[in-house]
Amino acid sequence: MSTVIDVEYEQPACSTQHAWARVPVEPSADERIALKARIKQLLQERNAVMVSHYYVHPDLQDLAIETGGIVSDSLEMARFGRDHTAQTLVVSGVRFMGETAKILSPEKTVLMPDLDATCSLDLGCPVTDFSAFCDQHPDRTVVVYANTSAAVKARSDWLVTSSCALDIVKALKDKGHKILWAPDKHLGGYIQRETGADMLMWNGACIVHDEFKALELEQLKKEHPNAKVLVHPESPADVVALADAVGSTSAISKAAREMDVQTFIVATDKGMLHALRQQNPGKVFIEAPTAGNSATCKSCAHCPWMAMNGLAGVAHVLEFGANAVHVDPSLIPRARLPIDRMLAFTSAHKAGQNAGALVPHIGAA
Repeated sequence: MSTVIDVEYEQPACSTQHAWARVPVEPSADERIALKARIKQLLQERNAVMVSHYYVHPDLQDLAIETGGIVSDSLEMARFGRDHTAQTLVVSGVRFMGETAKILSPEKTVLMPDLDATCSLDLGCPVTDFSAFCDQHPDRTVVVYANTSAAVKARSDWLVTSSCALDIVKALKDKGHKILWAPDKHLGGYIQRETGADMLMWNGACIVHDEFKALELEQLKKEHPNAKVLVHPESPADVVALADAVGSTSAISKAAREMDVQTFIVATDKGMLHALRQQNPGKVFIEAPTAGNSATCKSCAHCPWMAMNGLAGVAHVLEFGANAVHVDPSLIPRARLPIDRMLAFTSAHKAGQNAGALVPHIGAA
């Protein structure tokens, strides 16, 4: 019988008031046009490319596509930044994404609109406490989610994103590995239920996805009986149980394209709705219900740190080379190992090869 132990850890307070205070003021129509034109010019002059996450402002998503960059989940962001010829990467997202880009491309300049844009999962998994937790369980293979610091990645054996976590954990389980998982307990619980793996879990959660509520979602489903529910697995288990499709942002995008229905209820960051509506004209996308708004959560379905990215910030960092991401050089080789393992596994899986053969035997992780 597989064991799930929920490790109680008191996370530091994730105050979002400061983050919301840093959200850029919306530019006027004329300012938006001028900023986009300036950014396009600077990208060419600086041999730079934009890498944007689905959760950032629509302007940054659109501009990335218009200039030959990418809008994607964190796995494809990592691949794209590594493989692109540009010597400067402008990462619109949160800090762990910029750090991952720097780890994979240490010779490149990695810029971010705001270096204070972070993640509740990263904040809730400090490396000192996490390392002590790992030391208490040396028999377990350490698998961490991408939403972690470079230091935590350096302490791990494998890195996963929500788009590849199931396949990698299943392959590890099939080789007899017991897993130490961090930091998202909801994603970890989903993976454990799906794979039956023996997982010891860190007690973290995404402040956005943790707000989705099953009771209200059931009511919304009754109001839209023909709608399909698309859920990110960082959501609570009772929300996941109501889904017609569960997966990463890229999996949600794929499900929306391929399902032969016109209406969807979406339980992930509302920033995703822009790409979904662009990719699926004529289809309707409804935000899944959350706990509601408060002084510290202006929009519980939107990450306050993702919202800190804006056009003016992109223009500024390209103009002045500001907000360069730095990762301790001594961490890079060790932090890169679990990332490279993930990328090799996913590339083999995508090519239809035996990705499980890349998983080392017990004791070799």
